[in-house]
Amino acid sequence: MAQEKQKVIIIGGGAAGMTAAYYLQKEIKEKHLPIEIKLIEASHRLGGKMQTVVKDGFTIERGPDSFLARKTSIIRLAKEVGMDDQLVPNSTGKSYVLVNEKLYPMPGGSIMGIPTQVGPFITTGLFSIPGKLRAAADFILPRSESGKDQSLGKFFRRRLGDEVVENLIEPLLSGIYAGDIDQMSLMATFPQFYEVEQKHRSLILGMKKATPSQPKQPAVKEKSNKGAFLTFKTGLQSFAEAIEAKLDSQSILKGHRVENITKMNGKYEVYLNNGEILEADGIIAATPHQITQSMFSKYGFFEPLKSVPSTSVATVALAFPKEAIKQDIDGTGFVVSRNSDYSITACTWTHKKWEHSTPEGKALLRCYVGRAGDETIVDLSDDQIIKIVLDDLNKTMDITMNPEFAIVSRWKNAMPQYTVGHKQRMAEILEAMNRELPGVFLAGASYGGVGVPDCIDQGEAAVKAVLDYLKL
Repeated sequence: MAQEKQKVIIIGGGAAGMTAAYYLQKEIKEKHLPIEIKLIEASHRLGGKMQTVVKDGFTIERGPDSFLARKTSIIRLAKEVGMDDQLVPNSTGKSYVLVNEKLYPMPGGSIMGIPTQVGPFITTGLFSIPGKLRAAADFILPRSESGKDQSLGKFFRRRLGDEVVENLIEPLLSGIYAGDIDQMSLMATFPQFYEVEQKHRSLILGMKKATPSQPKQPAVKEKSNKGAFLTFKTGLQSFAEAIEAKLDSQSILKGHRVENITKMNGKYEVYLNNGEILEADGIIAATPHQITQSMFSKYGFFEPLKSVPSTSVATVALAFPKEAIKQDIDGTGFVVSRNSDYSITACTWTHKKWEHSTPEGKALLRCYVGRAGDETIVDLSDDQIIKIVLDDLNKTMDITMNPEFAIVSRWKNAMPQYTVGHKQRMAEILEAMNRELPGVFLAGASYGGVGVPDCIDQGEAAVKAVLDYLKL
């Protein structure tokens, strides 16, 4: 008699959900496991924020444009789905910080804004002499209180002072999360800085010691211009499409929203918006935190997720003939200090950073707007946003033509904020889930890392957890 199959439902078809579906399907096939999968996605496409526009020879990312090459889980998945030959590194070049209407080169030897070389820090015009002297207090200040979470802003202001934070660290770190560093959790975002401080006391000396020294290159050897980031030559959406192509199409249900989930006799009933009720032995909820709380609204321990903020942002891609940009700047882009009177938070000269993205003789600029506490711009019309962005760009660049085309991509409430206490809140929720909802697991940007590789890691971990739960 055939063994009755256990049912696992994966909710959410972004990077975490797709990864979970792929690796769970792989385990089922390789080990002949009696499991049936269903991947449910509310929209009519899979891939989440991995969205790419290919137009007139340009390859334009609407969402994330790359990932750190050292995060190998995404490279491994790319190989699994036959996309590893499409991986390309970024071209390196100068990066700048825009402060008080002026572009300053990023100080050499700085790691996420933390100086590790004295010379470039002393000579940069980014900071005043008092600001530099205040940063030097890091050498004598005591460690933070052991084990206690605090905001990124509080941590770095205490160690390096307001000026270094406002003009360098904040534009770099808040850009990753589109967040307010005075609210963002140190332990949930950059715990490595806390660990360096605890080990070495001085953050500057600790980062210097933790940074491997670069071996001297022979004089005849050309310096590589390849950076630490990778992307897919055909766009991140093509990566999502390659994963989907490997999934059993019968296991995918698009355009259906999960409205409610309840536990019933050791199993779970999953209620869809069309009135259908599905039964599950295990669930992987790869959904944003607001959706997760709504689906499990009967369970009070998810209530803290309602108060987790999310920021709205937009990206603006502008395509030009190269000759339209009269004042061409030697570099790949800049971030903007909050103290500057600009609406854009950063700009990438994409045609220089990602040469595959742009046809010969063309230029592609990708700008970012919206951040915690300043999100109203995202609700303006495309034309209004484009005008604001062009006005900002023309303060530093001489652009003499209108763009050939522009693409505005809005991400409403899409950037979860890991505020102070995030790790503790999540630990309490996961403990309650283990106790009251065994067999239900979370994965995705709202929980354990916002980047695509972080979501892939969480998807893989959820597969292991659900198989352990089902004892298969």
